[in-house]
Amino acid sequence: MIIRPSTDADVPAITAIYGWNVLNGLGTFEEVPPDEAEMARRRAAFLDRGLPYLVAELDGKVLGYAYAGPFRLRAAYRYTVEDSIYVAPDAAGKGVGKALLKALIEACEALGLRQMCAVIGDSGNAASIGVHAALGFTHKGVFPAMGYKFDRWVDLVWMQRPLNGGGDTPPDAPGMSLSGV
Repeated sequence: MIIRPSTDADVPAITAIYGWNVLNGLGTFEEVPPDEAEMARRRAAFLDRGLPYLVAELDGKVLGYAYAGPFRLRAAYRYTVEDSIYVAPDAAGKGVGKALLKALIEACEALGLRQMCAVIGDSGNAASIGVHAALGFTHKGVFPAMGYKFDRWVDLVWMQRPLNGGGDTPPDAPGMSLSGV
């Protein structure tokens, strides 16, 4: 398996993986899968900010993808990103998510970013919580009943990981682009 930057040619696979997760999972609170044009637009918005958008590939097949997005769109948050990871159903439990998150952390550290947070849908999502914990994220809290999906209330689990020393020293890079905000 290789982890690499995504390309325009990956958008159909990314769209299919996300669509499956929208319809079957609680990792996103979206309820209607976006089409390829919308997924391409979203991907471009992250790339335009200089943020990583990665895919895991094996034998030419995209198994999953991950990206870092702005935590919030105010200038003071320019050193903080939120991670998102989605894995194809036939690749779940095979280390794809962990490999993607590890590469995403490294890419964000290379940009000089200082904090990464995870907002995990469903406090029962042991796989995502475990992957984040294994890669240095600490539990920061649970927001109960934040979304309603699949006929039930769903919690959000908040986790955080410092990058490049986190808040121990002032930043030494410009942070991500938040132009237009």
